[in-house]
Amino acid sequence: MDRKDELKPKDGGVLNHDDNPSTGDVVGEAVGSLSGVATGAAIGSAVGPIGTIIGAIAGAAGGWWAGRTVAEAAGKFTSDHDTRYRESYEGREDRLADRSYDDVRPAYQLGYLASENPDYQGKSFETVESDLQRGWGNDLRAKHGDWATVRPYAEEAYSRNTSVTSREATNRMQNSSENLGDRAADTTRNAANSVIGAVDNVKDRVDGNPASKPGLDPTDSRL
Repeated sequence: MDRKDELKPKDGGVLNHDDNPSTGDVVGEAVGSLSGVATGAAIGSAVGPIGTIIGAIAGAAGGWWAGRTVAEAAGKFTSDHDTRYRESYEGREDRLADRSYDDVRPAYQLGYLASENPDYQGKSFETVESDLQRGWGNDLRAKHGDWATVRPYAEEAYSRNTSVTSREATNRMQNSSENLGDRAADTTRNAANSVIGAVDNVKDRVDGNPASKPGLDPTDSRL
């Protein structure tokens, strides 16, 4: 393998092989001004194999892959993700005997990026696989293995991140629903207490209760 250091993400985002410009800037500028193979060449020359993959998919499938938001997705793949996938690969019983994690990293990155594509939300890996395979060109096959060889790693990253994204979305929906319910209950309770307080005040005045005071006091009932 050549220049594996170019494939390794840094803490601030995905696949930077220097800090200026960022990968997000490079990818964003490339997809914003070019298309198809030209996009792949422009990105790939700056950020390694994943750039070439993005460009190839952009030329074939277009859509999200050809827009600037792909740069934002690329920026979310950090060294923490890289470490997690490395540990997963090295712990797999079916790991490749002749290839290290560094050799198959682009497949994990591709699966991760695909999971960030809003057009793929709720779709199985099998459904979106044809788009991803288009990006795995001859150069990638020669250096990192053919698609059938690396497919399990792209699928793992896609499925794992899709699961996390779905769980976070579900949690946000549940929290939002619970918060709305709590606020509605509080509003109902406050309104009921206002009515109860007004009734208690009238009753206390009628009874001549010396402990009664205007507004909330120890003699008033509350929900």
